[in-house]
Amino acid sequence: MSNESRIYTVVISEEAAQMLVYHARFLAQVNEAAALRLIETFQEKVKSLEQFPERNPVLIDPLIAKGKYRKLLLEKRYLLIYQTRDRVVYVDAVVDTRQDYCWLL
Repeated sequence: MSNESRIYTVVISEEAAQMLVYHARFLAQVNEAAALRLIETFQEKVKSLEQFPERNPVLIDPLIAKGKYRKLLLEKRYLLIYQTRDRVVYVDAVVDTRQDYCWLL
């Protein structure tokens, strides 16, 4: 099997992009370098989802369908939440793990 056949398309929702910007702005008020690291890490992790996005754990919550979303940790405190359908990875949210994000689910 060629490497090309294993490439997924990654689609970042407008909401996820806005969430990332919100978190980076907030973080930049305290530590600009940390905010830049968050953005760089996000870009690296999103790129990594092009190959084998199933490697990350399923997000377990009684309010969502079992196995619908997966999670990927960014910079120790942020979760990239995504789902995979066919050969497309949909990045739906970037949340701060220190906050209640059940409203999202």
